Amino acid sequence: MSLIELLAHGDGVSRAVATLLLLMSVSSWVVILWKAWLLRGGTRDVVRSIAAFWQSPSLGDAESSLKAFDRAALVWPAVSAVRHLATQPDGGTLGGAVDRTQRVTRVLRDALHAALRRLQAGQILLATVGATAPFVGLLGTVWGIYRALVGIAGETGGFTIDKVAGPVGEALIMTAFGLAVAIPAVLAYNVFGRVVGRIEAELEGFAHDLLGMLG
Repeated sequence: MSLIELLAHGDGVSRAVATLLLLMSVSSWVVILWKAWLLRGGTRDVVRSIAAFWQSPSLGDAESSLKAFDRAALVWPAVSAVRHLATQPDGGTLGGAVDRTQRVTRVLRDALHAALRRLQAGQILLATVGATAPFVGLLGTVWGIYRALVGIAGETGGFTIDKVAGPVGEALIMTAFGLAVAIPAVLAYNVFGRVVGRIEAELEGFAHDLLGMLG
């Protein structure tokens, strides 16, 4: 019996569990594909972008050259923010009341946090799906077995293994469905976590070096 046929013969609880697992699977795959596109260059693009910056003769040239390497726009915002800060007058605002080093630090911190928020986006969802999907599937299995045993108890003709094997095997599909949802989410979370960690280290080092140059 297929999952569709199982749902057709199931009750509201089994259908709700299957719908929840389907939504979890779709949402996790959307995040996986989006983050795979965002991190398609991995650490390589960030390293090449930072190298292009240090090889540029000025901030303006660096901002232009970064666009060719920084496809995920992780390094460019920090350089653009610093260049924009350099063209603004110091007075007239609360931000202008602090010294130049503090203003550069604030700008770099904001740009770094924005990049890290983009990198970390979706990680919580993947972790949640990976941790809960097996238990949601197990809930569907337990409920299906319970319904199967209740149905068998109401039948006449005695208790035989062939009357149990079919309904219980159908209920176990929910466990398999839960594992099929959880495994890709867990693998993607671990892979993306390592890539994000390396990129974060590169960005923090670049921000520190940039602060030392401009501060």
